[in-house]
Amino acid sequence: MLDTSVMERSSAYVGAASYDYRDTLAASQKVNWQIEDIIGGEKKLDFTKRFMPESLARVEQLPFLNEVERLILNQIRGNTYLSIFVIVEEFIVPFVLDHIRPSIDQDDDRSAAFLQFLGEEVKHIKLFKTFCEEFKEGFGSECKVIGPASEIGKAVLAHDPLGVALVILMIEWLTQAHYVESVKDNDELDPLFKSMLKHHWLEESQHAKLDTRMVEYIAERMDADAIAKSVNAFFEIGGLLDEGLQQQVRFELEALELATGRKLNDEERKIFVDVQLQANRWTFIGSGMVHPKFLETMGRLGADQRLRIEGAAPIFA
Repeated sequence: MLDTSVMERSSAYVGAASYDYRDTLAASQKVNWQIEDIIGGEKKLDFTKRFMPESLARVEQLPFLNEVERLILNQIRGNTYLSIFVIVEEFIVPFVLDHIRPSIDQDDDRSAAFLQFLGEEVKHIKLFKTFCEEFKEGFGSECKVIGPASEIGKAVLAHDPLGVALVILMIEWLTQAHYVESVKDNDELDPLFKSMLKHHWLEESQHAKLDTRMVEYIAERMDADAIAKSVNAFFEIGGLLDEGLQQQVRFELEALELATGRKLNDEERKIFVDVQLQANRWTFIGSGMVHPKFLETMGRLGADQRLRIEGAAPIFA
């Protein structure tokens, strides 16, 4: 359980105007979509179209693949994208539960907003698992994904609470950037996949606000040394995620060769791994580290902490 007791030392967190719990809850309740509105029945994936924007998939940077092979790899990356979000959201749920449990009777608006958040995250897990089932049925060959989710979640949650909260905040903001900057106006993507990302974005836009409040709540009870240790934990979790992405790229290479019946040569394999590792790093880490709202929060933790993030971000570009 998270330690939310007030520490007997001066806080290093620089406060700012926070998002309003009641307004955030109201915005979430207006969205109120259901899984069956998006996928299932006659709503099927179109495997003649790409699922992911090129800014995230980076399949065009692999000149030794033909157009059909690039399409297949793009769809494999789409499966990776939503499968990894299942993993992430499965550790977000227990973390947020632990965060609100000690004070659930102290602020009705806050409790209601976070409980709405939790219900939506569970819905997202079910939505993405439904997609994975549809993908498996329609794609025709195996696409492995890192896991199991429970073990990854256990490893993440073993770290300092503020470090975990910062990772969650980074991920929430990167989903905003992905949809707004790369998906929203992209007419080349499969409409059903695009619809899933849109509906995910609609609710995650409120989650990012609540995650910001969660970071504030934890950080305002900490001094500069404690915050620095938490940012160390953020980087440790980032390293853990990066190890998973390295394995995931190897799975994607296997999936591409299985789906196409073509074995890449050694030079092609090296280029594939280099390009796709950076694509995955940018997708799941880098695009969140450079998000203005994430950096704004890091700046309130301390100018030196923001500089640490900005200095490391190019590794994941």
